Amino acid sequence: MKTEQLHNKFMRMAIAMSEKNVLESLGGPFGAVVVKDGKVIAKSGNKVTTTNDPTAHAEVSAIRMACKKLQNFDLQGCVIYTSCEPCPMCLSAIYWARIDTIYYANTKADAAAIGFDDQFIYEEIEKPMHLRKVPVNQLLRNEASQAFKLWDGSVMKVSY
Repeated sequence: MKTEQLHNKFMRMAIAMSEKNVLESLGGPFGAVVVKDGKVIAKSGNKVTTTNDPTAHAEVSAIRMACKKLQNFDLQGCVIYTSCEPCPMCLSAIYWARIDTIYYANTKADAAAIGFDDQFIYEEIEKPMHLRKVPVNQLLRNEASQAFKLWDGSVMKVSY
């Protein structure tokens, strides 16, 4: 199968997950598929409302499943196909997982048009902390620094 055909095949899987979610009342209209070496490692729809977990977006859920299956937090060599351009949280998760490439179908503008507007998050990130909508306050930095010192000197440390 040609590369373009494979990409289309996996994207159609992500789109099918998004449609299934809506039709079966499983969650929001989003789906994601993680692929490695041309094989599906994990796929998931959005599970926010069914699990009462605001972080259970399709991409994050698929990443969690892929990491569990591969028994590794590093998904280098993997590609993610998502039915919509990733939100800031999902994009961060994709970067933290070190996924090689992102393919998406709907845009963030398409999502905003049906009520999934993340623009305010992009804007909040750019603001100084004291101007953000949710108050941000630092406490007990000196006490918390002990964990960092322990980590920095640990021989069991695994970089990620």
